[in-house]
Amino acid sequence: MTIVSVYNNNPLIDGRQSDRAMMVRRGVQILMREMRLSVLPELSLASGRRADLIAISEKGEIWIVEIKTSIEDFRVDRKWPEYRLHCDRLFFATHKEVPLDIFPQDCGLFLSDGYGAHLLREAPEHRLPPATRKSVTLSFARAAADRLMLAEWATGKPLAGESLSDDDNAFGE
Repeated sequence: MTIVSVYNNNPLIDGRQSDRAMMVRRGVQILMREMRLSVLPELSLASGRRADLIAISEKGEIWIVEIKTSIEDFRVDRKWPEYRLHCDRLFFATHKEVPLDIFPQDCGLFLSDGYGAHLLREAPEHRLPPATRKSVTLSFARAAADRLMLAEWATGKPLAGESLSDDDNAFGE
């Protein structure tokens, strides 16, 4: 199943996430935007795993955030250590009903209420090798561009600042 569908009301939501996970995600996205990070949800990684949130800082540092909405959600998921291979910093994000002491101390931690989030613990840095950084950055950029295009197509209108006349073709010729 693709992450983005032009047939959805909102092509940026794929429907696999629970309402609670979407609430946590939104709060973390708001905080990360305030922190001047560019954020994408649900990015497929080279390993075949999918990051709940991935962000790139102004300096090119790559963060991955794994969202957990319950103790059971955390306990059954043992794939999260693999995310370290694709980021400089690894975080968990949750909400107030999940005990914070279940999360590993060697990962960062966000607490979200859907309207914002708090960074409770910084994640230690483990710098990516240059080739991996390039690969993840290109994947991020391509996914962001593709999603933007699909979001535009879903509205049936050009994005703000663009105009298409009946005489224009898809290439602006």
